[in-house]
Amino acid sequence: MSKIDYVTMSDQQLRQYFLEHRHDEAAFKAYLDRRRARSPKIITTANDPDFDAKIIAAIRQQMSDNLDIPQQ
Repeated sequence: MSKIDYVTMSDQQLRQYFLEHRHDEAAFKAYLDRRRARSPKIITTANDPDFDAKIIAAIRQQMSDNLDIPQQ
């Protein structure tokens, strides 16, 4: 059996691989490590007049990044 190179997989490929191989603890660790490595971004503040629009845009971006859905 050849060794899987998780580093060369895209986020979507790694996620899909893990979903199809849930027994693979190394894949799970690689996926979690990659997710944790992303630093949280400050999107807006409570007093921002564009709060709702910025939150909606951030949610759409996250959905697009995770599911490869084109943004509207």
